[in-house]
Amino acid sequence: MGRHSGIETSDETPLRGARRFRTFKQSAVAVLAFSASVSFLLVNVVDPYSGATASSEFREGDRFAGATPQAVEVGDDVASVAIAGEDYVVAEPEPEPVAIAPAGEGWAPPAVTPDPGSAQAYAQGAVAARGWPAGEFDCLVALWNKESGWRVNAYNPSGAYGIPQALPGSKMASAGADWETNAATQIEWGLGYIQGRYGTPCGAWAHSESAGWY
Repeated sequence: MGRHSGIETSDETPLRGARRFRTFKQSAVAVLAFSASVSFLLVNVVDPYSGATASSEFREGDRFAGATPQAVEVGDDVASVAIAGEDYVVAEPEPEPVAIAPAGEGWAPPAVTPDPGSAQAYAQGAVAARGWPAGEFDCLVALWNKESGWRVNAYNPSGAYGIPQALPGSKMASAGADWETNAATQIEWGLGYIQGRYGTPCGAWAHSESAGWY
């Protein structure tokens, strides 16, 4: 009986060892599986794009499932900004042309009777007073015959006005407030303009002959 008992004890020892080994192996597999899960979770938290790779087949139109990106327009009275297709365009509207009246809005030549003879007589004395010879007066007569016929109220749709055809006519206000009706005021302004730009009436006449204006 004692011998048989010893034999049974000898047979059970390997079985217990096998059980312990299987238990250890199962525990190790569980630990490894848990560690792998934790590692995968940490990698995605730290670098969520670590598994992303660029595709050589990518095309620009593939973004947004081929749909056109949203277009946004922002504008005001000064400039407008358009955003579409990821391109930024700044467009400034062209300024509208501003019409300038020759001597104020609604201005029209006054009702006055011109006297070319009296205007020329005044101009002859004004030319002499500036020290110019008689030939300069002849050039002045030819110049202003062409421009206005020596009419104090000569008006051109371009805005030129008066005997010297000042453009605009309101420039002659620097010579006197009565520039619209007074031939002497217009002549004094015109002679000052000629002297400052061309030197003499003959210089202005030569330019008018070649260019068509002075």
